Amino acid sequence: MKKMLAAMLAAASCATMAQAQTEPPARPVLTLEAALSVAGAAAPATEAATAGIAAARASRTAAGLRPNPVAQGQIENVVGSGPYRGLRSAETTIGVAFPIELGGKRGARVGVANAQLSRAELRAAVAAADVRLQVTRLYVEAIAAQRRLITARDQARIAGDALRAASVRVRAGRASPLEEQRADVARINAAANVERADRLAVAARANLAQRIGRPIDDALDDALLDRVPAASYGPEAAPSAAGTLALAAADADLAIADAGVRLARANRVPDLNIGPALRRLEATNDTAAVLSISIPIPLFNNGRASVAQASAERSKADAQRRVTALDIEQAITDARAEVANAAIAARTASGPALSAAQEAARIARIGYREGKFGQLDLLDAERTLADTRVAAIDALAAYHNARARLERLTAPAPQGDQP
Repeated sequence: MKKMLAAMLAAASCATMAQAQTEPPARPVLTLEAALSVAGAAAPATEAATAGIAAARASRTAAGLRPNPVAQGQIENVVGSGPYRGLRSAETTIGVAFPIELGGKRGARVGVANAQLSRAELRAAVAAADVRLQVTRLYVEAIAAQRRLITARDQARIAGDALRAASVRVRAGRASPLEEQRADVARINAAANVERADRLAVAARANLAQRIGRPIDDALDDALLDRVPAASYGPEAAPSAAGTLALAAADADLAIADAGVRLARANRVPDLNIGPALRRLEATNDTAAVLSISIPIPLFNNGRASVAQASAERSKADAQRRVTALDIEQAITDARAEVANAAIAARTASGPALSAAQEAARIARIGYREGKFGQLDLLDAERTLADTRVAAIDALAAYHNARARLERLTAPAPQGDQP
């Protein structure tokens, strides 16, 4: 008995292994996070933002450099009259002038460059958030389009079954030939709908592939579409723009404007030019040292206009920052309401409504086969089921798109010290 039991277990084990070997391997799945990772590395917007950061860092380096010295040369007392005829009394001076910046111009320039670097880094974060939103939308649309195609194929199969049932009833003399014609029209329309859905599914997948920068040979995470949270109750927290990317960008613009005001004020202070030089006297063949100091006279341009312009730009940036905060809070409020409404619609369409439509179609099919319901009742039930299934798919896709928009609005600004 034990030998027989062992033989049966061995045979069962071998059969299981043989079945596992004959079954095709599971198709790998390209998840949304994997698609986001691939798209973030290949997106042109990311490359542009990275180049912008590099340019801002180079600008900061340039802002910290001191002005270059100026080589000077001068010949005096030449080509005159009397003893100054020709070059006999020429005085040749050769030297160099060193500009000395006053008023903290260099520090002010570095401050502007640092603010611009922070803004460039925020642009990179904004570009990454935008890419995330775009890829999420395309991913959701690709899944929804594939489900619409499956629904269309299922409806085409049902229409074919209905046509065969109508043909049987007509041949048996239980129905008029008009029923077979109506069923054939429904089958033709269902087949055309399959072609349209297939074309849209291919286009949605191609758009996603273009956005992530490589062909998509793997399956998509179809279960993502069904992940809708349960109903939540209670008051929601008041929307706040604090810490969001959009408000951080407005703050960065205000910081640039503040730095611009400081730079404009620093530029009002005139700079010194100090130039040591050597002078050769041709008449006596002697040399002498020369030290020159010059400072511009702010007679026509004293810098007040530049300060006024920078102050106006700062006031504009401050007002724009307040407007941005209000707009963000309003957008977050609308987005939260949209997400909540989309979640309710998705739960309803994919739950009770879909179940009721499926049950009505099932009853209509049974009743039509048994002669209790007419063909119009069956066609109406099938049409309602098809519309409800598509509406459920659209509602689920709308929920995920609304959630992606809300996440984009509330995307946090990067933290940490600026380099």
